[in-house]
Amino acid sequence: MSKVIVTDHPLIQHKLTIMRDKETGSKDFRQLLTEITMLMGYEVTRDLQLVDVEIETPVVKTTQKMISGKKLGIVPILRAGLGMVDGFISLIPAAKVGHLGLYRDPETLKPVEYYSKFPQDIDEREMIVVDPMLATGGSAVAAIDVLKANGAKSIKLVNLVAAPEGIAEVQKYHNDVDIYVASIDEKLNDHGYIVPGLGDAGDRLFGTK
Repeated sequence: MSKVIVTDHPLIQHKLTIMRDKETGSKDFRQLLTEITMLMGYEVTRDLQLVDVEIETPVVKTTQKMISGKKLGIVPILRAGLGMVDGFISLIPAAKVGHLGLYRDPETLKPVEYYSKFPQDIDEREMIVVDPMLATGGSAVAAIDVLKANGAKSIKLVNLVAAPEGIAEVQKYHNDVDIYVASIDEKLNDHGYIVPGLGDAGDRLFGTK
């Protein structure tokens, strides 16, 4: 079974509370999402492999650690996932960024892929799927399906706020994918929104309704 890692650092909880407040505008919402993503990034990248390298400080030659091993790829689920890209890129400037667009079919209510573009060496990278909300889990499952179909072998899912129903859905279909969240909220309401949640993350990021 995949792991669920809740990164509940006091700074993250504080910033998330401000994001939840309906009076917080798009400018602050975007900035806070970037900051929380960066803070979560420390936990998401905790298992990166290190290698010994020899360098020379102003004082002496020494053997120290540098990151080795798998290269990283960031894949935002459009459109709200775009708000989490800068936080990761500021930590890992060499990461490649893919894009995945999904919309919900109004009749079947299933996610439908309308756009995808991934790094060519996707099979050699650890792919990090980012989306602020993990509600029903449908989009996350579909996104992971698409990544695996394109050759991804190592995938992590990073969300700001998750509902228990969404976590269960991802684990049902992709129990090899670890899930990183800042908060596991109470439930989904009758409209599929996370409670207490923070509303529609895309609308709040981009100032749309």
